[in-house]
Amino acid sequence: MTARQLSLPAVRGGLLALLAAALFGISTPLVQHFGKGLGALTTAALLYAGAAAVGFASRQRVEREARMVRADLPRLSLMAAFGAILGPVGLAWGLQHTSGTSASLMLTLEALFTALLARLLYQETMERRVWLAMLCLLAGGVALVLDQGRGGGTQLWGMLAVLVATAAWGMDNTLSRALAERDPGQVVLGKAAMGAAATALLAWLFGERPPALTAAMVLFAVGASGYGLSLRFYLLAQRAFGAARTGSVFAFAPFIGAAFAIALGDRSGTWAMAVGGIFMMLGVALHLVESHGHEHAHERMEHEHAHRHDDGHHDHTHDVLPVGSHSHSHVHELIRHAHAHVPDSHHRHIH
Repeated sequence: MTARQLSLPAVRGGLLALLAAALFGISTPLVQHFGKGLGALTTAALLYAGAAAVGFASRQRVEREARMVRADLPRLSLMAAFGAILGPVGLAWGLQHTSGTSASLMLTLEALFTALLARLLYQETMERRVWLAMLCLLAGGVALVLDQGRGGGTQLWGMLAVLVATAAWGMDNTLSRALAERDPGQVVLGKAAMGAAATALLAWLFGERPPALTAAMVLFAVGASGYGLSLRFYLLAQRAFGAARTGSVFAFAPFIGAAFAIALGDRSGTWAMAVGGIFMMLGVALHLVESHGHEHAHERMEHEHAHRHDDGHHDHTHDVLPVGSHSHSHVHELIRHAHAHVPDSHHRHIH
């Protein structure tokens, strides 16, 4: 296995996660701006209706991506409950009661919840540098909450609502890892459609007023890019280098969102907010410079997912070798070797 083959998953995963972060980061101040006066449930329904449209349009042929199966439905339902209902509703309500800059920065804590849950549920490795990164993220979050608490109860409740959203999306990110090998278009479509339907029904039951056409179209478009495309790229990044690391790169989204909010005219910044942002940026940076390698064993395993034959882990034969990425059920034989790696679908050993 060459050094180039070893570096490709991390580079590809990092770039995909960064693209997902940029799309989501820009969406946060846009949701605050165009969601003014709308109910949180209505806003969430519009966002995930747009995401569902992207999922429907981006589905792949069966020979290119693994299909979802009936056994995936319970996990997908939980993802929708946390990520497409609780998360966006909490964010939409919080954005109406706090500043866009502070709310964007607060979303960095999503990386903290994702990494801790990935460690708890999947035993993903977390070395001392990673724990220090998590402490920096936590310190930054505490600084933001204290800063908004000085602005009164409404500001504080808005920030706590955003905190609930980050915890919900952290659980969503961790749950989605098990579906990272499925067709991301199908996963996005299923999660978003369930979320949009549930929040639309709740909005109607609670009597939220319907949105104006312009606001509805803009929020639909924001959902398509910031939630649909972003989730698609996020799932592909998880496939490449695991849930915790994807969450850490994705933690750049709040800084992108904060910068965009300032560009749109948000002038609510304070020294405490700046200190919190510095702690959070330091936490992200520490996590990204992590390096992990040791001798490890790959047990014999049979599974199905999209793969190539130049990645060092797929050496099975075909009568006619497919060109590029393709999907089918295949077997990995027992092997032991040492190289730098990340917790992707082929490196989930216990430490």
